[in-house]
This record gives sequence, structure tokens and C-alpha cells, in this order.
Amino acid sequence: MKKIAYLIAITFLSARLCFAYPMPKPFPPFRIAGNLYYIGTDDLASYLIVTPQGNILINSDLEANVPMIKASIEKLGFKYSDTKILLISHAHLDHAAGSKLIQQETQAKYMVMDADAPLVQSGGKSDFHYANDPDMYFPPSTVDRVLHDGDQVKLGGTVLTAHLTAGHTKGCTTWTMQVTDHSKTYQVVIVGSLNVNPGYKLTHNKAYPHIALDYEHAIKKLKSLPCDIFLGAHAIYFDLQKKYSLLNTNANNPFLDLTGYKKHIAQKEQEFYEELKKQEAASI
Repeated sequence: MKKIAYLIAITFLSARLCFAYPMPKPFPPFRIAGNLYYIGTDDLASYLIVTPQGNILINSDLEANVPMIKASIEKLGFKYSDTKILLISHAHLDHAAGSKLIQQETQAKYMVMDADAPLVQSGGKSDFHYANDPDMYFPPSTVDRVLHDGDQVKLGGTVLTAHLTAGHTKGCTTWTMQVTDHSKTYQVVIVGSLNVNPGYKLTHNKAYPHIALDYEHAIKKLKSLPCDIFLGAHAIYFDLQKKYSLLNTNANNPFLDLTGYKKHIAQKEQEFYEELKKQEAASI
């Protein structure tokens, strides 16, 4: 029954958001570098950061994904119950719907960017675009700490910085951190999202008047961040499948990809401005 529910949720999600992603499937959990691990599906990205004082989880994904996330953590040899902090990239169904269940099962402290906190607490009902679409709602969650641009989340010697990269949601968050691997320190960037979803109004948007300015700020912010290891909210952003297949076949870690990071931002910037110009022309 869980598998059927999962497939129904994913099929619906693809139809509603028109994401050009393959049907998400379970993906082998693995260590990316240092104390940073991948525990998501082949599409919906979730990350585990292991510390001596407990662990940090980024993205709860769909509620149906939670058992898989738990199993992936335990397959890596860690305890799901050691999850002390829960973070998200942004408050959409496919990244935050499992949060309430994870909170209940682990008592993790849920920390969310200020502009996305009302969205999390309303279960999607206050979304600027999907507020009137009940099919996009998810279980409301309690926010234990409201974050602001530049805030740090610290646990067991690990420090994550929350960067507001709004537009996709009002509180869309890009996370950065450092990892040490084989005596080398690397800058990690986990991109929130620069996607302009189908139906998003970039001009004359009463529910989100400064949406275009926020996208521009997010693009500028991402361009300014130092990046060695490029990750994101969806596996397609950073070509998970290809990099995973190369992980143990090359002396260099394939997730070290500054070129791919720059290419992704440039592509999303182009897509944003093309859509903006199209909507501006249509409004004349």
C-alpha cells in the first residue's frame, strides 16, 4: 500500500508541477565527502550530515519517502533517532511533506527560513501560487527556529549557513558548508532552486509583487558563492546518476564540479530572463 501511495503522489506531483524529471525511485545511500551523505531518491535529494552530537537532515521529501530515508540512514550505519536538526531547501510538497512525521519520530528541531515558515506551518495553504490548490497541501509542521538570511546552524563542529535565494518560494534556501575529506577542505553548495514553475507570474503578481527581483537576487547570490561540491534539491540539477557511477572509478571525486555549478546557474538565469521577457511582452 505504501508503494502504491508513493507512486500516486509522484504521478500527481509531476502532473501538477510539470517537472521534467523521471519517476523518482529509491537510490543507494552513499557518502559524498567527509561527513556528508546522500539519502534521497534518484530525483528528490535528501542529505545527512553526521556529527558527534547527532545528525542533521536536509529535506524530508514526500511523506511516503520517510521510511526510505530512515532505511537509508540505517543502511549507512547511523541511527535515524540521532536526527537532531531538520532543514529544507524550500517549502514545497516534494521537499517538506515528510517533515511532520520525521519530527514525530525523531524529535528533531525543525529550522526554516523566515519567509517559508508560514508556508510550513500552514501545510502549503499560504503558498503564493498553490494556495488554492488543496492537492498541493501537506501536513502542517511546527517550526522550532525561524532562520534569516546568513544565519548559521551549528551541531557537533559542523556549521551550515542559510542563504536566502527566494523566487521559487519566498523563503527558498541554499545551504553552504565545509567538509574535510582526505585532509582537504571543500566548499559545499546545496542549491535551493532557481526553477520558474509553470504558471508562475513574474510580472503583476499581487501575491508576490517582487518575485522577479527575488529571482535576480538569488542568481546574483549563487554566482557569488564559492563552490567545490555542487549539490541541490533535485538530483537532476547536479547529474547524480552520472557522478555516482563514477564515484569509485576515479581518483578525483566527481562531485567536485565548479564547472557544472556555473553551468547550472547560467542555464537557470537564461530560462528566467526568457520567461520574464515573454511575460513582459505579453503585458504590453
